[in-house]
Amino acid sequence: MYIRRVTRKNKDGTTVAYLQLAHNEWDPKAKYAKAKVIYSFGREDEVDRAVLERLAKSISRFLSPEQAWEVERLTEEASDDFQFQSCKHLGGVWLLDQLWRQLGLGEILHSLFASRHHQIPLERLIFAMVANRALHPSSKLAMEEWVEKDVYIPHLPQAASHQLYRAMDELLAVQPELERQVFHAVADLLNLEVDLIYFDTTSSYFEVDPSETPEGESLRKQGFSKDKRPDLVQIVIGLAVTREGVPIRAWVWPGNTMDMTVIKQVKQDLIGWKLGRVISVMDRGFSSEENLRILQQAGGHYIVGEKMRSGKAAVEEALSRRGRYQQVRENLHIKEIIVGDGEARQRYVLVYNPSEAERQRKERETLLESLKEELEGLRQLPNETHHKATCRLRSHPSYGKYLRQLKDGTLRIDKQAVRDAEKYDGKYLIRTSDDTLSAEDVATGYKQLVDIEQAFRTLKSTLELRPMYHRLEDRIRAHVLLSWLALLLVRIVEIRTHESWPKVRDECERLMLGHFSSKNGDLYQRTELTAKQAQLFTALGLEPPPKILGIHPRA
Repeated sequence: MYIRRVTRKNKDGTTVAYLQLAHNEWDPKAKYAKAKVIYSFGREDEVDRAVLERLAKSISRFLSPEQAWEVERLTEEASDDFQFQSCKHLGGVWLLDQLWRQLGLGEILHSLFASRHHQIPLERLIFAMVANRALHPSSKLAMEEWVEKDVYIPHLPQAASHQLYRAMDELLAVQPELERQVFHAVADLLNLEVDLIYFDTTSSYFEVDPSETPEGESLRKQGFSKDKRPDLVQIVIGLAVTREGVPIRAWVWPGNTMDMTVIKQVKQDLIGWKLGRVISVMDRGFSSEENLRILQQAGGHYIVGEKMRSGKAAVEEALSRRGRYQQVRENLHIKEIIVGDGEARQRYVLVYNPSEAERQRKERETLLESLKEELEGLRQLPNETHHKATCRLRSHPSYGKYLRQLKDGTLRIDKQAVRDAEKYDGKYLIRTSDDTLSAEDVATGYKQLVDIEQAFRTLKSTLELRPMYHRLEDRIRAHVLLSWLALLLVRIVEIRTHESWPKVRDECERLMLGHFSSKNGDLYQRTELTAKQAQLFTALGLEPPPKILGIHPRA
């Protein structure tokens, strides 16, 4: 069916055009299609254009947004006063929202809130706060402007701060069931290996004077600070991750909580999740015998790094033990070592990374070349200045360990210290209490500590877990819960794309949504996808936003 224009020639030689609504019908006798007129609009120069416009708009309801806008654009009126009004960031929020839906997080929240009968869009508000953590961390008050003016969040044009706080309270109320359902949904969708779960803790401080904390404060306490801020109150945050580095749950404890005392609760909380073993992975700073004893009393196994220069007899014996390394992966060579018998038995895995060894060797060579230049410069200095420079070099954290001083006070490079350092290039020593773990699992498990620590760094820097703008304990817990959900999305993006989140975020945030208007209505159209943006959406198995996101004709 189409609008056709036909002409008739008058006797005086003038030509008159007529507009008709027609369609073609097959004529079996003539064996070709003939036009059949359904309706005649009359002479072209006398036609009621308003009738045609109403017809076009009614037909446009059944077209795609792109086709409808093309119809609108081709009308003379639409092109006369077509204006660009504003633009918002689209790509980052769209990517996170599509992943949020793919993981089923929206459906989980809708089901958990189904019986609460709220007038506010709880699921959308929670997603907005999660997306804000990942894209532009800010306070809930600042989020009002962010949602309204800076980004396009599907089905959430505005978000008042009191609604955001209400959504946080509702989120915390369903936390246990939310965590369980999110874990099972993510584990099934991503086919996660959950036979081994790694656990570690960090701390996050508050920039307030400890004396200013209110009476009865049970969460913000002074304790051992992994941020090196023992002068401030803090909370302790625990994180459980899979082999792949996906965070499956987070905990919040008072700031004076010790790592070893939470293992029993962690294991208890994960009962029914159909997990294998929960292993605590700790760095060398927590490898004291007392810490490990307390940990095992709580029923937990550990993988812990040992200080190779600690002087412990067992460590020295492990390092001196002969035997070949077994290569299990590229740049991962391992050697299992058992030291002692009975109750004194200790299981170690010595790991060697050739690539890391080469990197450390080159770094040391560069350092020694620089040190030689410093020593050469000492000879040119007068006595008093020479003495000060000598003291400075000896106390230098990098230079000092490769220097020895002769009886006459002259400094020389200590070749024995260099040879000793070479023995440790690319190596690290791991100890475990779990005899059922393979040596490879022990090595990769300790490597997982790097992923957990990276997750903590992402929480603290990229997602800006600190500074916190909340003082109520429940709001602090809800804030950490939102940050965990943001970290979950971020880590999945990183695993699937093999790119860091900041790189993915920055690229996607260049995809904008433009708002255009004419007297006939409003159009919302995205900028063109770059090749990199298209590649990211493909790697994540997500659909990019359509070119036209919306058309709103004026009544």
